[in-house]
Amino acid sequence: MNRRVILSSRPKGVPQAKHFSIDEAPVPDLAEGEFLIRNAYWSADPAQRGWANDAPNYLPPVAIGDPMRGFAVGKVIESRNPDYAEGDAVTGMFGWQTHAVSNGENVDRKVTETDLPLSLALGVLGLNGITAYFCLLEVCAPKAGETVVVSTAAGAVGSAVGQIAKIKGCRTVGITGSDEKAELCRQRFGYDLAINYKTENVAKAIKAACPDGVDCYFDNTSGPISDAVMANLAKGARIAICGTAAIQDWDPLPQGPRVHRQLLVARARMQGFIAFDYQARFPEALSQLADWVREGKLSYNEHVLDGLAAAPGAIAMLYRGENTGKLVIRVD
Repeated sequence: MNRRVILSSRPKGVPQAKHFSIDEAPVPDLAEGEFLIRNAYWSADPAQRGWANDAPNYLPPVAIGDPMRGFAVGKVIESRNPDYAEGDAVTGMFGWQTHAVSNGENVDRKVTETDLPLSLALGVLGLNGITAYFCLLEVCAPKAGETVVVSTAAGAVGSAVGQIAKIKGCRTVGITGSDEKAELCRQRFGYDLAINYKTENVAKAIKAACPDGVDCYFDNTSGPISDAVMANLAKGARIAICGTAAIQDWDPLPQGPRVHRQLLVARARMQGFIAFDYQARFPEALSQLADWVREGKLSYNEHVLDGLAAAPGAIAMLYRGENTGKLVIRVD
């Protein structure tokens, strides 16, 4: 039987555990060209909020009654496809279910880093690492000696961003939500400074930390944190919009500053980012990221929840900031 986490009602804003249910359905027989995956880990990601809501997005909303859309990694246990053999490890958009049937179209890749933990294919060697790599290096395009500021700096994306910026010779300032995470940013992820936005005045802290202004801002939050950073942009600053985690609902539009005047004064550039735009170059990023992990240049934290019952509350947990690293659900 295929056990599934179903989207059972439509959320408005952040999906809560009450919006999901767990059911069972028979695993279908394989047609020619198909193969069966037994998922080992599911990913919990901020993007799932948008996928669960019935609002304009870059992907259609998950249908009520369907398994929650999400990335997973597992192994092929049966195959009628010559390109995928039993025992192959694969990752892709398999959804929150124990088993997934595929013809290869929803497979991102075979996982070949057999010397590294399989779960990393959902984190630093998955979409999180790829996002950090391309969004920082292509959109922000930091230069050695520049100051890079990152919100949600201890998260799965932010922690990789800070470390890649350091590899490229930048000075890094992280913004996070607890003293524990601030310490993690400094000690584990190599940030030069870390700001706890819950206990510090972010605007004053950014001004003190970046006396020459912010050259690159990697924005995972929007909201008041970003407003504070925008007031301290250096001339020619680049802002990458990777996420809007601080905004719970976009209907109606939240109140707050519109385009900050400092964007004009600093001649700054702000650009949105979707990782799928770089899909043809994913192998380039994954090869480099894996090498950095092996060389000890790229550290990671994983926050592992156990079992299907933990999945319904995982997305809300992300938005409360309770995870301490990449949030994954171990299926068994």
